[in-house]
Amino acid sequence: MAESVFRACRVRATSLKMSSRNLKEVPPDVCMLPHLSVLLLNNNHICTLPVELLRLPHLTELNLGNNTFKEIPAVVSHLERLKKLYLYSNHISTVSSEVIGPLKKLCVLNLNHNHIQRLPSEIKSLTKLHCLSLAHNKLENIPAELGHLIELTEVNFTNNCLSTLPQEIYHCKLLTKMYLARNQLSSLPEGIRALTKLQVLDVAGNKLSMFPAEFHHLRLMELYCEENKLVRCNPMPSVMGKEILSLKELVARFILHEDRNKSSLVHKTLPYYPNLITLLAKGSYCTLCLEPILFTWLECVHFVNLRKVMKMKKSLTVPVRALLCSYKCFSTAGHAYYGVAST
Repeated sequence: MAESVFRACRVRATSLKMSSRNLKEVPPDVCMLPHLSVLLLNNNHICTLPVELLRLPHLTELNLGNNTFKEIPAVVSHLERLKKLYLYSNHISTVSSEVIGPLKKLCVLNLNHNHIQRLPSEIKSLTKLHCLSLAHNKLENIPAELGHLIELTEVNFTNNCLSTLPQEIYHCKLLTKMYLARNQLSSLPEGIRALTKLQVLDVAGNKLSMFPAEFHHLRLMELYCEENKLVRCNPMPSVMGKEILSLKELVARFILHEDRNKSSLVHKTLPYYPNLITLLAKGSYCTLCLEPILFTWLECVHFVNLRKVMKMKKSLTVPVRALLCSYKCFSTAGHAYYGVAST
């Protein structure tokens, strides 16, 4: 052990591999290698890190995977140049905001195969993060602050306990891969079209009934959606109830319509009402007449062939949500949208 460290010291090594050495602690001599930028300590029995690790000011990659850590070591928060941190297959149940917040240069964070239930809102500090992986944990929700990580290209939340995703995830417009398989998701938030660079989406083994509106405009190369509860086309008589819109909905539709006119008084004064802007940001538009709507809509579905419409290799046909503003639009002849019956 000492010999390998001595050899590294003699050649002023920038990387040191001490994987699978049956280590129970980090050898003290490791901290005497000031030029180290990569330190691999995975596949051992280490449960703590010495404070002397701070003597490695150039450390950019630290692999602590498959050890016995119960938390992310506090000393890690002081490794300000760290870009890659691997802590997969440990016994971590919580992610401390004090530890994770200072790692502002982190690009890769791998916490797969742990027992983590939640992520702190301080995750928003990791603005350089490209890859976030927490597969095989116990995550119950994803904080809205994830939307601050606009450099993200890949997220992996496979095999967790997620029932919803925050709308803010669509602020991460550089995402190319999103792995959400084997959770409890019953829907994906609207606005998925914002992910214009998304190439791989894995939502297999969830509770999805359909995909969000405009899903078919994505340029996906791979889609995995097996073992969901996707609706099928099963014709049945439609019953149109009396359509009564709330005053809030009527006013919202009027404001949204007027806001389209850049010279209108509504458009010019709207910036003075930030709370109203936040509310109206949740709006959408009718798939047929293209008029704006807020919360009230007639939920419909149309069936999209992945190969024909999205140019994918699969010939699978999937249901995609369509939002209509009224029964008047729904009764228009010539469209291929179907009402969704509640059971």
